[in-house]
Amino acid sequence: MQTNKSFFTFLIALGVFGIVNTEFGVVGILPQISERFQISASQAGLLVSMFALIIALSGPFMTLLFSSINRKKILSGVLAVFAISNLISAFAPTFTALLLSRLLPAVLHPVYFSVAFAAAASSVPKEQSTNAVAKVFMGLTVGMVLGIPVTSFIGDQFSLEAAFLFSSGINTLALFGIAAFVPSLPVQGKLTYGRQLRILAKPQLWLNVTTACFILAALYSVYSYFAEYLKTVTGMNGETVSFMLVLFGVSGIIGNLQTAKYLSKDMVKTTVFYPIVLVGMYLLIFCLGRYSIPMIAIVLVWGAVFTGGLIISQTWLTSEAREAPEFANSLFVSFANLGVTLGTALGGWFLSHMGTHQITWSGILFLLIAFLCIGLKIKLFDLKEDKNLFVKKSPNVQ
Repeated sequence: MQTNKSFFTFLIALGVFGIVNTEFGVVGILPQISERFQISASQAGLLVSMFALIIALSGPFMTLLFSSINRKKILSGVLAVFAISNLISAFAPTFTALLLSRLLPAVLHPVYFSVAFAAAASSVPKEQSTNAVAKVFMGLTVGMVLGIPVTSFIGDQFSLEAAFLFSSGINTLALFGIAAFVPSLPVQGKLTYGRQLRILAKPQLWLNVTTACFILAALYSVYSYFAEYLKTVTGMNGETVSFMLVLFGVSGIIGNLQTAKYLSKDMVKTTVFYPIVLVGMYLLIFCLGRYSIPMIAIVLVWGAVFTGGLIISQTWLTSEAREAPEFANSLFVSFANLGVTLGTALGGWFLSHMGTHQITWSGILFLLIAFLCIGLKIKLFDLKEDKNLFVKKSPNVQ
């Protein structure tokens, strides 16, 4: 039975990889797209920015719309749309057609994630839910960190069409796996739209949402310029940077699972210490980033710390909305993408106005805001016995 649950989680994670690769993998083939359609790099970048913007805007609403449908049907249906979209993208005759082919998948992206996290968590006992979600996050980690270089390699070695067909194939494989091996997942105790929306009235939830958003901003304000930093500041060549990306990704998978263990033991302490640890990491990068050997060691640890922030943000946010887990996960996906947008923008500002070496300070700035939100949450709300949920402080509490 445990093996079946592990395989079930693996199939969901494979779907996450396929979906994330559809979103971010295109970054590795933007030069080929620019050349193919005779457009500028900034125009080609719309394939990424528009995708993220649609996710941020549509996430909660689309999740509410699909909240009463069998989870297996949702997972399978979304993967089918992504597979077809990538197939259309491979043979799009114009850039406009390519851009339009990514709109519907972007709308459904947060629906898959919301259901995937909830389905993985509910498939195991409560005390194991964080580890189950961490395994799903492995698909996210691999998709973000390894999807770009793999897609770029396929595009360079074969063709632009082959790169899109690779993403289509991954989504198709996950679709068939879920259709064949995952049991029916009917919604238990259907929640009305009103009951799900009610969580938005909780002030503690919004403190958690803001924390998650700024942690993601802190992560991506620096990571978005990972390759640029290693080339410009550390002085590494293209091949070495590619190796560092792989090293970062492998470390991230390990860090993801280790962070899940810390969260299971004490979610609050893990969340409190995370911004402090990441600030320390950024200070090390700032001080030692010019030196290749120390930077290799830093990247090895940085990858683990980076992916830990993803599951910490998701767990922290959803801990305040366990009565509506899928809707809470959709909030995480939406505000995580908003955080990525904010972080990339501020990191780019630091890079262009202050120099590549200074971008770590943009991440530190976001972390200070996140830490402030965590502190306010702890100050304004008391812990219940399970150490994972907060309640409003009583006026009589000293």
